[in-house]
Amino acid sequence: MKKIKNLGLLVLLIVQYSNTNAQTLNWKALDSTKHIVSVNLGLDYSLSYGLSYGYKLNTKLPIVLNGTFSIASGNTVFDDFKTKIGGQVRLFNKSNFIGAVSIYGVYRKYQTDLVRLQNFGSDMKGTIGYYKPKWFVAAEVGFDKAIVTHFKHSQQFRDEIYADVVDGWYEPATGGNFYYGLQAGKSFKRADITLNLGRVISQDFKTPLLVPYYINLGYNFRF
Repeated sequence: MKKIKNLGLLVLLIVQYSNTNAQTLNWKALDSTKHIVSVNLGLDYSLSYGLSYGYKLNTKLPIVLNGTFSIASGNTVFDDFKTKIGGQVRLFNKSNFIGAVSIYGVYRKYQTDLVRLQNFGSDMKGTIGYYKPKWFVAAEVGFDKAIVTHFKHSQQFRDEIYADVVDGWYEPATGGNFYYGLQAGKSFKRADITLNLGRVISQDFKTPLLVPYYINLGYNFRF
């Protein structure tokens, strides 16, 4: 039981790493946009950098498909990274109040001297706010879930912690985080500057997180 609990805590750590948001959009500034390229700087479990690409579909219901790659700052490149593929859909637009949802599949990797984790999961978020062509402010609520995780333990782990640990996929040792906060932005002719900040809570509402807050600063270029 203690071993499973420790595995669960490791998964919570990988989920908390890089809660970097996908592209934060000003829906009122997308009329002539097809492509959106974004860079961002985030702080949650660590300082992370992200690059995103979005493509706006020519549909009656506005849809933007997204792909995001983020990497944590550190000495070894690609030890810790996260990818998200999915999209955002604008559900309603009444006056200047807009509501949208985003759904992503997630793959992430986290590595230390003790263990390498590879995880597949999902990230779902809803937003509602007030949007104008030059600025916007909105509330966001989401859930980042680790569905299945592969553990590869180092010899150091076996020597110092648990000699008989088994590598492989662990579906029971999953975790997830709820997050909620605000997003805001200032829009120009072809660009947006965006800010996301908020709070993160583990799915059991009891397990303390190392850093229970997140902040993300982004820049979108639209064309």
